[in-house]
Amino acid sequence: MSDAPTPLFRMPIALRWRDLDAFNHVNNSNFMTYLEEARIRWFDSLGEAWVTDTTAPLLAAVQMNYRVPIPYPANVVVELGCERLGTSSVTLSHRIVGEDGTPLYADGNVVMVWIDRATGRPTPLPDAVRRAAGG
Repeated sequence: MSDAPTPLFRMPIALRWRDLDAFNHVNNSNFMTYLEEARIRWFDSLGEAWVTDTTAPLLAAVQMNYRVPIPYPANVVVELGCERLGTSSVTLSHRIVGEDGTPLYADGNVVMVWIDRATGRPTPLPDAVRRAAGG
């Protein structure tokens, strides 16, 4: 998609045989696992605390467009971008693409909200996340 934000993070993934379903392509539930792994690795790459004993991110919303099935074997790349920065949330775009950027297998976004673990109420985004996302 031409309107995709510039990636903040790219993570290659080599597919596993176990990722396939009865139709011999990657099961749709594994797309979410790939995205989760990319988000965690991006957060960890920041080199600063993004989760603490008192605050943590929660997945508040997920939107996924399945464009074409991912065949096996294949190597794919998950790309993350920032669509929106809020006070306590960040909306991350995601794309799953082939190694060279095509085809586009899936795209969409997730909303991550940071909460106070004791109260369950929203809390400000960690500074490291805000800076890394362009804020």
